Amino acid sequence: MLSEEINQKYIKLLEEELQPAMGCTEPIAVAYASALAKTYLRGEPERVYLDVSGNIIKNVKSVVVPNTGGLRGLEVSVAAGIVVGDASKKLRVIAEATPEAITKISPFLERVPVVVRHAKTDYIFDIKITLENSDHSSVVRIVDHHTNVVEIQQDGNNVEVGDSDQLNNQLSDRSFMSVAGIVEFADSVDIEEIRPVLERQIEYNSAISQEGMRGDYGANIGKVLLSVYGDEIQTRARAMAAAGSDARMNGCQMPVVINSGSGNQGIAASVPVIEYAKELGSTQEQLLRALAVSNLITIHMKTGIGRLSAYCGVVCAGCGSGAGIAHLQSGGLDEIAHTIVNAVAITSGIVCDGAKASCAAKISAAVDAGIMGYHMYKNGQQFHGGEGIVSKEIENTIINVGELARQGMAETDLEILRIMLKGD
Repeated sequence: MLSEEINQKYIKLLEEELQPAMGCTEPIAVAYASALAKTYLRGEPERVYLDVSGNIIKNVKSVVVPNTGGLRGLEVSVAAGIVVGDASKKLRVIAEATPEAITKISPFLERVPVVVRHAKTDYIFDIKITLENSDHSSVVRIVDHHTNVVEIQQDGNNVEVGDSDQLNNQLSDRSFMSVAGIVEFADSVDIEEIRPVLERQIEYNSAISQEGMRGDYGANIGKVLLSVYGDEIQTRARAMAAAGSDARMNGCQMPVVINSGSGNQGIAASVPVIEYAKELGSTQEQLLRALAVSNLITIHMKTGIGRLSAYCGVVCAGCGSGAGIAHLQSGGLDEIAHTIVNAVAITSGIVCDGAKASCAAKISAAVDAGIMGYHMYKNGQQFHGGEGIVSKEIENTIINVGELARQGMAETDLEILRIMLKGD
């Protein structure tokens, strides 16, 4: 039985990682940094410098920034944060922008030069925004994850933030995590302790998936799946998750509950499990416990990879959703571990080439692998240790995934960025 200390650590992880955000989280992090810098600048900005790591460039270049009138890119993210942002809202920094305020974003960009530079940095996730006018300046730097502010300067002087959680908002320890521990936690935790955070995820992520099916967003992957393959649960689970990404990547202003810093991962880890719970007639408690499995498996796998990588994060979320679906159908540790291993063996080659409309199709593929991984095991089939990146014991395979993403795909990441910026 898990100790109360470990139980509380898992609860804290869910509360820490399953946060609401509007829009793709990298442009929103840029907007947050910009809005925060604006609060420390005396007067109005006349010049802006944005220094960012390659993965920030990759994940902001092609995605629509919500509440900007359909605009895209780093300069737009900066302007949105400065003109309409509320830094106190963090990852919902531009969520409450008024129509009148939104019309001021383009004039700001015409009036104020925004210089974007590819930073030479050891950090995969690095955002540094500098605002200047003739007399004053401010600097904000975010490193490692979306709200981890490591530096604030005003007129060249470091700002002491004191007890505020604005500065050095480090992620909590994850070294205690294991698949066995996650399953035991999900089976035994007092459901009331995880109900609020998971029911918010159900509400938000279901709503944006439904909006993706109603509207016309991106390549409409969710609609294509249903129109071509029908309404069976295996397809509907993929389609509804894809539809949420369709909307989110293409300017929908509805919030998403993220996982490991990503709305797409939050959608992929939750919506398929929600759809299966409807199909199976599961109770609300069964759904919440299955979502605990799915979300925590995703967090566990992403911990070894890091926030950003050339390894597509929805692969982990697809493994998570497959594990959650297995749990809904009374699967225990054995079923869940084999589901994860089988899914990893299928989709670990998917690369992240930035946030954009095609993320929805990658979600569909990752969720499909999760479902396939579960049904393989139920039919007496599995991939074995020694085959490719699969090792004996689930934790060893998860370690392999982290090493592949962090070390093996480092050069791949650079090449993807070079291709994306070619001709720019």
